[in-house]
Formats: sequence, C-alpha cells, structure tokens
Amino acid sequence: MTPDDLERGQRARVLTLSTIAFTLLFAVWLMLGMLAIKIKPELGLSDGQFYNLTIAAILAGSLLRFHFGIWTDRYGGRRVMTALILFTVLPTLMVSRVTSYTELLICAMLYGIAGNSFSVGIAWTAAWYPKEKQGTALGIFGAGNVGASVTKLFGPFLIAIVPAAGFFNGLVPGGWRFVPVVYAGLLVLLALAVWFLSPREDRTPARGRPFSELVAPMKHSRVWEYSLHYTVVFGAYVALSGVLPQYYFANYGADLAVQLGLSEKLVAEFDTIKNLKGEAYTAYMVANPAVKADLDYLSKWIGFLAAICFVFPASLLRPVGGWLSDRFGARVVMAAVFWGMLASGIVLSLPLALGVWGFTGALFVLGVGMGVGKASVYKMIPDHFPREVGPVGGLVGLLGALGGVLLPLAWIAIPGSTFAALLVLTLLSTAWFAADAVLSRKPALFAVIEVGESSPRTSRTLASGHPPVDLVREKN
Repeated sequence: MTPDDLERGQRARVLTLSTIAFTLLFAVWLMLGMLAIKIKPELGLSDGQFYNLTIAAILAGSLLRFHFGIWTDRYGGRRVMTALILFTVLPTLMVSRVTSYTELLICAMLYGIAGNSFSVGIAWTAAWYPKEKQGTALGIFGAGNVGASVTKLFGPFLIAIVPAAGFFNGLVPGGWRFVPVVYAGLLVLLALAVWFLSPREDRTPARGRPFSELVAPMKHSRVWEYSLHYTVVFGAYVALSGVLPQYYFANYGADLAVQLGLSEKLVAEFDTIKNLKGEAYTAYMVANPAVKADLDYLSKWIGFLAAICFVFPASLLRPVGGWLSDRFGARVVMAAVFWGMLASGIVLSLPLALGVWGFTGALFVLGVGMGVGKASVYKMIPDHFPREVGPVGGLVGLLGALGGVLLPLAWIAIPGSTFAALLVLTLLSTAWFAADAVLSRKPALFAVIEVGESSPRTSRTLASGHPPVDLVREKN
C-alpha cells in the first residue's frame, strides 16, 4: 500500500466516524423535540417550560463550540470526540428516570453538550482533507444533521412496540423513557468505535500556536457575516427541529387526523385533548383507549412528515451543497439559497390558509434551502481562513446555533410569529450578503459567472466573491 493509499484510507475513516458520531449526538441533542408530545402531558409541562428545556439544550450545545473547535485543532479530533461522547452518556441515560421539570432541565443542560460535536467534527474533518475537497467532505459530515429526524422516525415506533412496564421489572423502562436508554447504549458503542478505529496519529494544526494567533481572524467582518448566515440556515433549523412536531400537532393535528380518517371523537375533541395535562391527561387516555391509539398513530405521522419533508432535505442535501460549492463557488450557491428561503418564508408567514399539505410543501422548500446553505457557509470558512478552521468554524457554529435560542424566544413573545421571525432574519442576512457582494465588486446575486472559462485559481476568486487567502498573501 502506497502512502497516498494509506492517507486516503485514514481520511475515509475520519470522515465516516465523525459523521456517524455527529448523527447520533445530534439525535441526542434534539431528542426532546419528538418526545415532547408524550413528555409534556405526563409531566404537566407548560409551553414556557418546554421552551426552557429546548433553550437549555441548545445553549449547552452552542456556547462551548468555539472552545471545542480550538481543542480539536490542538489535541486532535479522536481525543476530543471520544471525551465528548463519554460525557454525554450518563445525562442521556438519566432522562429515562426524570419525574419532574427540574430534573429534566438539569439533564437537558448536561446532555445538550452533545451539540458541540459539530465543531469537533468540522475541525477534525478539515484537518484531514485538502482544500479542493473540503467542501464535499464537510458537506458529507454535515449531513449528520439528519440525526434530528432519528427520534422523529423511530421514537414513536419504539414507544409503540416496547411494553409500558419496560423490561426486567422496570429496570429498563418502557414508553418514551426507553428512547434515551437506547441512545445511552449506542453512545457507549460509538465511543469505543471512535477511539479504536480512527487513526492513532491524529492531525493537530493548532498545536504549539499561541491563542492570540488562533483568534486573530475574529477581527474580520466576514466571520460575523458567516455567523449571521449560519443562524439562518442552521440556528433556525435547530429551533424548528425542536418545535416542529409540537407545531404540527397544535396547528395541523386536527386537519391531519381528518386526512388520515381517524375517529370522529378525536377530531371533535381535539382542542380539548391537546390542552390536557398531568393526571387529567392520564385519566382521559385510560378512559378512551381508542383515542389514545389514534393519537399514537397521529404522532407517528407527524414525526414522519417533520422528518421527510423538513429534516431530511435540510440534512441530506448538505453534501450536495458542498459539491455545488466546490464546483460553482459558495457565494453563487448561497445566493440561490437566499432566493428560495425568502420565497418559502413569505408563503409560510402570510395567513394563506395553506392546510396541512400546502404547509408541508412550503416547509420542504425551506428545508432544501437550509440543507444546501449550511454547506455553502462552511465551504467559505476554509476558503478564507485555511489555518483557523477550528476557531472560526467554532465561533460561526456557536453564534449560528444561538439563533436556535433567539427564535423560540421571539415565538414565545409573539405567538404565531414562528416563520415571520425567520423571514425577518433571512432578510437581514440577505441584505448583508448583497452589501458584501457590492462592496467587493462581485454582485453574486445577479451575475452569471462563467466558471468553466476561468482558470482554477481565477474560478475560486470569482466563485467566492473574494480572493482566496493564499492569493492575498502572494500579492503581499
């Protein structure tokens, strides 16, 4: 085996393991989104308390992203990813034992650390791949966002097939509590796989470099521009993934129940049922087993629609976005993303009486834009900051993910503003993007760029809207 073959094999292992790890950790990070349909009535949680849980997990998975990026560049992705996975095991398992809002909030703040796996994987993958392949590689890794759909697809199925009493006299609980137990077991296996299957001689591009040098790019406005873009395509994605099942249930549950031909009793009493909590909810379900069965079936369909029509396109199209960014340039692709998100955002924000299928179609377009856009943003980072991917990517990920906190707060403050708040944020991001294009004399929103007629170095300049960092250094 030649050295080139050996290196390709090591790259493939790093990309495979980091993507699998990110997928599972992302599923853990956002598991309350789908489980909320069962947890809220059982624990008697209000909407405000549920949003607090969502925000706690998002903050835990966001605020340390900058540090995790630096730690990965300094100590290697193998060590940092393994440590992150092992830390997440216990609080994930403890979710299956909570009996109160306070206990669940503490668990959310601890297992939410899993969200920092994004910064670890981005820095780890970028360290192993050459610049001309980073867009595609980072896009493939970023497809791990599909982890947001794992609980939506398999949670209702596991809840339905596992006995309510669990196994081994309740040692392994049943119902929704079985899901975090499964995740905890998978996390242990994943930690072993990352440690023993990834290359022992890891890459640490920041080892020995002073902290001041690593954070020097933060003075560039482009870092903050990318952070706003990432808030739109990722922070909003996280927020919607967390609340979408509940949003579907509250706004389109009765409509979907009619479409699915469920019982007239469920449809007639739907508004009453969705407001039941605690003992009243439990008593109603015991007295109406047929309605409970219909609600379980409805929950499966809500999880299916949220996953297939939003989470999947917003995740699985990320490799496509990476490839397109490698081929045509990240800024050209980002321009198309903004047009699509603005169009779908307007449709979702206006009171058009879309119905469940019209809403789902517009949501799909929004998800496509987010999936492609996430890859475009992270293609621009190594283009302009090739030696600081860890810290810059960590900061962009941190600030972008914080959008997953701000948007739910806006939705609480103004009921019904879910997509209107996102539309305003998208408009602001598009305005900055367009202004930057004009100032750099590259009107990417409207120009037709003949990439094929340019040399590779010129194409990179045109496609990004700015000269690559290496060209700037050569000029200086």
